[in-house]
Amino acid sequence: MTEKSSMQSDYESFLHAACDRLGYSKSTLSLLSLAALEIKVEIPIIRDNGELAVFSGYRVQHQNVRGPCKGGLRYHPKVDIDEVRGLASLMTMKTALADIPLGGGKGGIRCNPRELSRRELEVLTRKFVKRIHREIGPNSDIMAPDVGTNAQVMGWIHSEYSAIYGHSPAAVTGKPLALGGSAGRDKATGHGIGIVVKTYAERYGTPLEGATVALQGFGNVGFHAAKALCDLGMKIVAVSDARSAVYHEDGVDIAALAKQKSERGLLADVDGYEALDPGAELEVECDYLVPAALDGVITKENAPRIKAGVIVEGANGPVTSEADVLLHERGITVVPDILANSGGVIVSYFEWAQNLQREVWPLKRVDDELERILTNAARHVFDHAAQAKLDLRSAAFDIAVRRVKEALDASGI
Repeated sequence: MTEKSSMQSDYESFLHAACDRLGYSKSTLSLLSLAALEIKVEIPIIRDNGELAVFSGYRVQHQNVRGPCKGGLRYHPKVDIDEVRGLASLMTMKTALADIPLGGGKGGIRCNPRELSRRELEVLTRKFVKRIHREIGPNSDIMAPDVGTNAQVMGWIHSEYSAIYGHSPAAVTGKPLALGGSAGRDKATGHGIGIVVKTYAERYGTPLEGATVALQGFGNVGFHAAKALCDLGMKIVAVSDARSAVYHEDGVDIAALAKQKSERGLLADVDGYEALDPGAELEVECDYLVPAALDGVITKENAPRIKAGVIVEGANGPVTSEADVLLHERGITVVPDILANSGGVIVSYFEWAQNLQREVWPLKRVDDELERILTNAARHVFDHAAQAKLDLRSAAFDIAVRRVKEALDASGI
């Protein structure tokens, strides 16, 4: 038997604790621990140099009792079934916490998208859809962008699925606007982080003007999170991407960094900024730390060196369960991923609903609805945490687990 991934082990740790607090049986724990369907496929493609390459693809549908499974598709060299299984489980809790009518799923292909040409990526994506098309769709499992994928990849999925079943825009979200994508989807996760931070500050009476932020990750989520936090009057003092990191105690220029990254692919070498070793941005002194890259970056090893007052999980599972305990003991608040980064799946839900109803929402409606749903979810978590004297992750899991259990009971399972 292979060792479970950190992501899956952490999920089970949080789930087990929630079931204990709620007094649920071992049967309920088992139902919420196991995935309903797991798929692994091998995808052979001919590379541009004429050589054959075979890539492993995965899709996990965790729980659909509250609605069709929903979750991203990531392209990354470290993707495996355990990681995808853990992420799918988190999606079930995320959609339940937001109280939208969807379940949890996740997928991935083990590859390095930076080493593949556009043609190779398209062939890989289309072949993946051909392998799993019977198990996905608007009423069963709806994919969306994730690490290493984007609107173009979702457009290829839409095209391939529609070639089999006819025009089916609701089969995938995060598509280009020209194919039925939603206004506001590209910024949704990062923008949602800003909404959660604003609601947190209002609930706990902490000023945001001039508050300092360290941000790990400067892709789609990180950039839009930085913009949203700057709009709240906060100061970004450290930013990193996969290969470089920069620091400036008076705040970095987000627009300049974005331009630098687009031109050179690196954040470093900007005049006036101190270069940091990748990972060091997690340990700078700041009011808020936003890990918005990959999972498992805050561990029991570096948790004692974290100097932030509040950690806002922009990525999925950036804080391990062991680190979570240490941070709580040190009085550092963690705003959990299933709340903090749920803006993406909420706006994906809007896109799915628009596609099903053949509607097009203006950006203001998308933004207003996102703020309403996310603010309500955050307030519910903060209130439950205060009433039950829990940390925010425990409060969020209690709410989500209770909602999934209620749906299981109502369905007669």
